[in-house]
Amino acid sequence: MKEEKKTYYITVATGQISQDREASEWNFKIEAAQDEIRKLREYFDMNASEDWMTFWRAHLPFLEYHEDKSNDHYDDTLKEVYHMIYTLGDTETKNHIQSMGILNS
Repeated sequence: MKEEKKTYYITVATGQISQDREASEWNFKIEAAQDEIRKLREYFDMNASEDWMTFWRAHLPFLEYHEDKSNDHYDDTLKEVYHMIYTLGDTETKNHIQSMGILNS
């Protein structure tokens, strides 16, 4: 049996996933099943962890951004977030993410 999809509002910068349109500002509207929301939450959690690693790396002037694995992981996971939001998004969401060009690279 296919799981019922519900409407969610996503704020990428904070990793917020909400069913309440009015709870806070949001960037994207998606329709997702519970297992898809769990996967998206995992991506957000991974990036929160990587964000701390990149914070500490920023204090090491001899380690350049493009040579740091934490930055690579953060960037890759963020692309996965946008890909998932694009896949689950409404037309406006898809158009906005396409205009960003983030999935082209």
